[in-house]
Amino acid sequence: MKTRREEEEDALCCCEYINRRGERSHVAACCCDCEDLDDMCDRFLKREPQNPESLSQVAAVICDRLRLPWLSGGARKVDLSVIPPLLILPALLHLAAVNVLLGALVLWVVPVLVLWYYYFTQRKKGRTLFFLSLALFSLAYMYYMFITEVLPRGDVGPSQVALVTGGVTLTLLGLVRTKRDPGVVLPQPPLSGGRPDVKVGDRLGRSLEAELSRCPLCGVARPLRAGHCRICGVCVLRHDHHCVWINHCVGQDNHASFLLTLLIFLLTSLYGISLVLRSVCPAQNLLLALLYCPGVYQQYSAALCFTCAWYCSVVTGGLLHLLLMQLLNISYNVTQREARAALRNGSGRRALWGLVVDTGVYSRGFPGNWVEFVSMASPRTPRSSGRTDVVSIQEVCTPSSDA
Repeated sequence: MKTRREEEEDALCCCEYINRRGERSHVAACCCDCEDLDDMCDRFLKREPQNPESLSQVAAVICDRLRLPWLSGGARKVDLSVIPPLLILPALLHLAAVNVLLGALVLWVVPVLVLWYYYFTQRKKGRTLFFLSLALFSLAYMYYMFITEVLPRGDVGPSQVALVTGGVTLTLLGLVRTKRDPGVVLPQPPLSGGRPDVKVGDRLGRSLEAELSRCPLCGVARPLRAGHCRICGVCVLRHDHHCVWINHCVGQDNHASFLLTLLIFLLTSLYGISLVLRSVCPAQNLLLALLYCPGVYQQYSAALCFTCAWYCSVVTGGLLHLLLMQLLNISYNVTQREARAALRNGSGRRALWGLVVDTGVYSRGFPGNWVEFVSMASPRTPRSSGRTDVVSIQEVCTPSSDA
């Protein structure tokens, strides 16, 4: 049986929706009947201090009324954090193409602001679509600039355009695959004695019985080496980290596809940067063109292409560092979550000039660690009430509730 709210949503047209008060509304009425906004304007005209509750209510109303018409189920709500990258990125890139000083300033300020907002959101453990929006729009906008600004210059052939297009397409397909289930630990009913009977085995033929721990936050029984993500609100098998750039957890079932997507993007980005630099700085050595490209700011189109190449280089540099850290962690059989926990409690040691944290617990040697990684994602038996849950994992480790 459908609830009354579900029946109302089924009967909605594409521009109607159920607002936060449970009332039927329309996107055309976005500026109507806002008592909090009226109160705020009235106080402003009377030069009276604003009521903090009115300001928060106005923000809530704006978030609730910002909708897109949708064919089924009525108008869909739009997350406000999606919008800033769509407006700010093109404006800053075009500003940076005016002259070299503005370009240097913009390309220095943008990473600083993004990193500041990243650490700000990480402290609050809040979920935001800002970084996913920035990542997707950056990819789309750079491809758009490549087609509209670089291709007309006549220095790029059809085969090179096909390679860039294929790389962008594969990156998006890899992202779709990565955003599937990372290996969420599903709830199961406790058995007699309040302790679940779980068999944990590895693919090397060894098996052992391990007790599952109860997550103190979501209450599910999880195998050792699973972790709770405070942003997603779930426990994930072999939880590595929550990636804000894909707005998703990286765990046992999607870690390999995450690395593959990252690798495809980096190869596509490096190839695209080389094509742009060969087009706008043909007389310069490719490795030096980013640092010295005389006359590039004499033509706005060339300056815009050069600025986009610099922006892609900054992004590529950051993602190359992420890929390097991931490869080192896999080589030592340690996840990012485990590395942070080991540093906090002093149980790990830094190796390779501080680039990786070696916990010294799960490593089987370089070849064994990579064999375990590429073969760790496996189908999990569906859970059913009153039955023993069988979870197949490679190793077991100390659980943690860190994101």
